[in-house]
Amino acid sequence: MFRDRKVAQIAAFFLSKVAESRMPLLKLMKLLYLADREAIREYGEPMSNDCAVAMPHGPVLSMTLDLVNGFTQSSPRGWSSYISDREDNDVALARPVDDSELDELSPAECDILERIWKEYGGMSKWALRDWTHNNCPEWQDPQGSSHPISVARIASAVGYRHEQSEDIATRIAEEQRIDRLFASL
Repeated sequence: MFRDRKVAQIAAFFLSKVAESRMPLLKLMKLLYLADREAIREYGEPMSNDCAVAMPHGPVLSMTLDLVNGFTQSSPRGWSSYISDREDNDVALARPVDDSELDELSPAECDILERIWKEYGGMSKWALRDWTHNNCPEWQDPQGSSHPISVARIASAVGYRHEQSEDIATRIAEEQRIDRLFASL
């Protein structure tokens, strides 16, 4: 189930790596997507449990973008506890964050985030956008609109066979259904 606190901690991890703990929103959105993509490749499930969508500037995490844009309310101790309101096209940490506060992230997830940062952290927002356009075959230009990118499509793009990709997507959908059921109790 999507939890904005976890996604906020993933974003805080990346933002804590840059001067002034601020970066262009486009760059952060690409790093978040690439982290989820790598988690699917390595473990067969995304970190964020967000919905990926294809947008003109590449793949993004939909509910996370809604949080950044103020279309969705942050939960208590969630997104707004870590990330300040968007200023122009930048996002920043709301306050300094210590690694011990990233309690939603497992050591394996932190390893993925470190690898993503080492590989892509030095790229500009435009270079990252172009990289995702050219290297993420699950993304297709939505021609000014947006459309969903299925977990199965991402899994196939990162190397799973078709049957495995479908199994991963089915398992994740079932887990989300169970989470929604328990959340409604």
